Amino acid sequence: MRKPAGPVDAISRVSAFILIAGLALLPLATLAVQSVGRLWLWPALLPAAWSARAWEEALRPSSGVLTALGNSLGIALLVTVASVALALPAARSLAFTPFRGKAAFFFLLFLPILAPPLASAMGLHLVFLRLGLAGSWLGVALVHLIPAIPYATLLLTGSFSRLETDLEAQARTLGADRWNLLWRVTLPLLAPGIAVAASFAFLISWSQYILTLLIGSGQVLTLPLALVAAQRSGDQALAAAVCLLFLAPTGLLFLLVGRWLRDA
Repeated sequence: MRKPAGPVDAISRVSAFILIAGLALLPLATLAVQSVGRLWLWPALLPAAWSARAWEEALRPSSGVLTALGNSLGIALLVTVASVALALPAARSLAFTPFRGKAAFFFLLFLPILAPPLASAMGLHLVFLRLGLAGSWLGVALVHLIPAIPYATLLLTGSFSRLETDLEAQARTLGADRWNLLWRVTLPLLAPGIAVAASFAFLISWSQYILTLLIGSGQVLTLPLALVAAQRSGDQALAAAVCLLFLAPTGLLFLLVGRWLRDA
């Protein structure tokens, strides 16, 4: 029989939670203070003055940060939907179809992301130039699929391997056609795995820098590019504000997916 947690255990858990939360929130709190601080000199714990100048600059349309934010969101959402849609049939085949060389296939699937990013990006840049996709929004979205699809396929393969196929067979027996089977049985059963795969695809696209820089040819501005530009400008307050804008969607995504998975 399990003993109830005593006061010492409760204190240990609370202390561990406070420590972990503090380590997670300290960098965010530092960025928040830096984004509104002026004359923050060592060893002062807080800035000598406060100003919203960095946020005004970041949110000004002429700064390009809002344009970069819109581009990043649009590209990441497109990559998320396309990655999951392409990974679903591939993952089902990998989970249920035995064939010779399956391990080698998994290796080839991950080969594009195992290669050094800069080397693969240079080769892809030449291909996209010949296809006329370099410097375009579509080209950037397509190149983001290269690292996103392998992760989505691997995660969904694990979800399919745990799928109760008997439920699909019962639905067919009851007269469900292919589309009803997909939308009413298979996808709801795979919903947690799809949510995780979609989250990975979104984050992979959202954080891409090298692929976006080379394939976008400097004409497609995304938030990682704007963040690096702000950092290199030497304006630490502006860089902190852009960094918080960059982190906000990812944090919101983790909260929503985590809460949905917990309630599922």
